Amino acid sequence: MKEFVVYTLLRIVLFLASLGVVIGVMALLFDGRFHLFWAVVLAFLVSGIASYFILERQREAFARRVESRAAKAAAAFDERKAREDQD
Repeated sequence: MKEFVVYTLLRIVLFLASLGVVIGVMALLFDGRFHLFWAVVLAFLVSGIASYFILERQREAFARRVESRAAKAAAAFDERKAREDQD
């Protein structure tokens, strides 16, 4: 759970930082005016690409956690199935 929270919070922070940069750049390029919809779309694209590289370690930790929980659940399922087959 901790890995999920950390990764999600970092993604949100990265998106907000990207949004700030995109709005700043758009405001500079278009005389202080920007369209919020396009700023959000560009920020999603920028933060998505950046998170692929920047948040790799956190994503891997989250994936390892999910994989270990899935393996435990599969083992418990197999154990219950084997017990049921014995009965």
